Amino acid sequence: MKINPDIFGKDKLHILLRETYTYKDRLWLILWALFLLLLFVWNGIFLNTPAYVKLYNAFINSFIGGLLVIVLASVFGWLGAMGVVMLENDKYKYLHTAFDVLLNIIRTIPQIIGILIGYILLTWLLLDDIISSHTLQIIWMSLFISLFVFLEITDLLVERIDHFRKTDFYNAMLSCGISEWRIINNEIILKNSLEHVIQKLISIFGITIFLQCSIDFIVSVGLTQDVSLVNFPTTLGNLLASMDSKQDILAVGKALTQPSYFSNLFFKHLQGISTAFIIVFTLFSIYKISNGYLKRHNL
Repeated sequence: MKINPDIFGKDKLHILLRETYTYKDRLWLILWALFLLLLFVWNGIFLNTPAYVKLYNAFINSFIGGLLVIVLASVFGWLGAMGVVMLENDKYKYLHTAFDVLLNIIRTIPQIIGILIGYILLTWLLLDDIISSHTLQIIWMSLFISLFVFLEITDLLVERIDHFRKTDFYNAMLSCGISEWRIINNEIILKNSLEHVIQKLISIFGITIFLQCSIDFIVSVGLTQDVSLVNFPTTLGNLLASMDSKQDILAVGKALTQPSYFSNLFFKHLQGISTAFIIVFTLFSIYKISNGYLKRHNL
């Protein structure tokens, strides 16, 4: 009697492993999660508890902030695209012009400047005790970051809609009495552009982590006596700017001149080195995931 090997899932496992290796986006997503898991296990063993809690909270806050930006940027990007497309009618000419001017104003403001403005406003709110919850602070900054990255979603959707409007597919559906709203949202965006949007959101997540860490680092270095790091939620950026992390990073230079000191980096200077590794490896992994997803779907 022959035993089908698929009963034990061997064939399925082989296919899964082969697809994981072939599709680089899946491979790098797994590698990213695996390396971070190993990093936190190592830190849990050798890093002191207060520093480990800071590192863990910094990662969680930065990750949640990035996910919030993706959600908000998706909403704002869709609203922006609908505004551009639906206001093209001649009867909305002035409203369309005003909306276009608003979007162009946002385009002219450098992202890092716009987010700095958000931090300035947040600092005032902290001084006036209007916002004290760390959760609200993360939402506030995610909102500001999304305001300066959502145009990438808007531009993508407008480009996809314009592309399909030039095809017979679009005119045929209009002739069948299907509303333009349904054609755009259901047929064009959901059925024919979702993969493009996902790829763009992956890239935006990487941009968000970079901007978030950069701004947090800059602001943390230049805080006044009235507002300190204690007032802000711990993120990878401001954790890297802390004195302990700076000393850990400087220890790398010492290890380069004194090779015998190199082993100490993995036991005595974990906070700063782990923080820097998470930032760099996450950005690199997101780049690989984005490119892998693009190639897998031939976008």
